[in-house]
Amino acid sequence: MASTVTPSKDSPAPSSRPGYGQLLRTRGAWTFLLPGFAARQPFAMLTISIVLLVQHTTGSYGVAGAAAAVTGVSMALFAPYSGRLADRFGQRAVLIPGVLVHTLSGLTLTALALADAPLWALFAAAVPTGASVPQIGPMVRARWGVKLKDSPLMTTAAAFESVTDELTFVVGPLLATALCTAVNPAAGLVTEASLTLVGGLLFAAQKGTQPAVAAGGHARVQHVSALRVPGVRVLVVAFLGIGSVFGGMQVSLAAFTESIGEPGLNGVLYGTFAAGNMLSGIACGAIAWKAAPQQRLVVGYAALALAASGLWAAHSVLLLAGLGLLVGMCIAPALITGYTLVEGLVPAGARTEAFTWLTGAVALGQAGAVTVAGQLEDRFWNGAGFLVPLGGTALALATLVALRSRLTARSHSRTVARGVGHRTPVAVD
Repeated sequence: MASTVTPSKDSPAPSSRPGYGQLLRTRGAWTFLLPGFAARQPFAMLTISIVLLVQHTTGSYGVAGAAAAVTGVSMALFAPYSGRLADRFGQRAVLIPGVLVHTLSGLTLTALALADAPLWALFAAAVPTGASVPQIGPMVRARWGVKLKDSPLMTTAAAFESVTDELTFVVGPLLATALCTAVNPAAGLVTEASLTLVGGLLFAAQKGTQPAVAAGGHARVQHVSALRVPGVRVLVVAFLGIGSVFGGMQVSLAAFTESIGEPGLNGVLYGTFAAGNMLSGIACGAIAWKAAPQQRLVVGYAALALAASGLWAAHSVLLLAGLGLLVGMCIAPALITGYTLVEGLVPAGARTEAFTWLTGAVALGQAGAVTVAGQLEDRFWNGAGFLVPLGGTALALATLVALRSRLTARSHSRTVARGVGHRTPVAVD
């Protein structure tokens, strides 16, 4: 069978071994990569900045955690709607008002905390702060989709974005902690709001690389959610399981290091976990995969569930560091493959929304895992919180295996988004 599909004019020349160098030579890529990196950096600063500020003003980690959890849940619930609006009206039209609202609500939350406002007021400010978090990562991924289209570099781009996300989650919390402890407890949240404003507006200014809005006028287009695609719903469950790993590891590692009288090791252990994620993400982007992404996802997720199953039994720093490294190495392939599958499952006009469903699923899984793991650590034995990553990945793996047939790409000629940016059918001989 010979397809008439041709690469995008923006894509670099085909290569038998696509790599990062070839990816970064894509025409116009740097115009959205640099401002995109700056704009997504505050995302990893938000939660820890709220925790440190509210704990300082109230003296309660419980209140601080609750305020941060409200922000996380709000972001997870509203992110897909932000993605849908970006697909429908364009990224710029959503980003500009979004960063303005986020900056204002973040500064309001800071002022309320410093003024010793009641808990309900903190929650009221936390909701719009989370709901308006700019979804820069999904927007960058959507721009890669426009640039690369059917290029084999899409897997490399997904790996590159995964590594960028991990780098963000290494640098962001360190920067926020340093600002809150060395400068002022409010400095982290103020800096987060300022970076969001500047970085978001710079990213929005790159109009030439944003996905095109469907022609024909907004009023005549009836959009159907990307969640209507069965494969996206399966991926959402898988990403909820990945979120349970992040949340369970954060709480349980902190509890473990506290129990052995070495709380300073928490950063080292979590950094080892994040390093494993980054290293495997880099490797995934450098490999020319021959196996289908559906098969890679099932195999990789099974490895993740297996690695997470041993965390609860680890009772030494070295063993926990080794298992944490292994778990981190298993996360990146699952994330990268999941994002890659979106390219084939979802029409172009709904991909930003699809990416935000996955990002929101990770955040929602993380918020739930933090709560459950904390209760397990308080009520049962030390290390009981590690049962959360085990349970979350096991349930997600069972769903993934049972519904793996839904991850097979369907033809986009049957419009899922009813006229919103679907591909023109391609002739195949």
